[in-house]
Amino acid sequence: ALTVRFITRRFIGDYDPTLEMIYRHVAVIDGEMVHFEILDTAGQEEDSLQIEEKIKWGDGFAVVYSVTDRCSFDEVMRLCFLINHLHASPKRSGGDQPPIVIVANKKDLQFDRMVSTEDGENLSKALKLPFYEIS
Repeated sequence: ALTVRFITRRFIGDYDPTLEMIYRHVAVIDGEMVHFEILDTAGQEEDSLQIEEKIKWGDGFAVVYSVTDRCSFDEVMRLCFLINHLHASPKRSGGDQPPIVIVANKKDLQFDRMVSTEDGENLSKALKLPFYEIS
């Protein structure tokens, strides 16, 4: 839903959250046309080789968790470390770490919340990454 909202500028409630998709999008940022290819992994359980290949594919990452799902929050640190580890590999060119942002989703579901805003903020400070809480 987050990816579709970014591309279409509207919320679409009917979608298959288990379907992995690559979205292509063009946007003007700071007066420059930017071409995006966004891999929405849909957060499905995968073996580590599949996850590593997807991380190697990416140039930037939004690590998204649900505030209503503690397990998704618990995966954030592992994924961020894996991203940094794979992109620090001598086989990769440039050596720069990719941009990563931590995104807490579903902040409107206050009664189902299992992860506090403070938990997200503390994790982002520990990892030295930007943090946003959204709906």
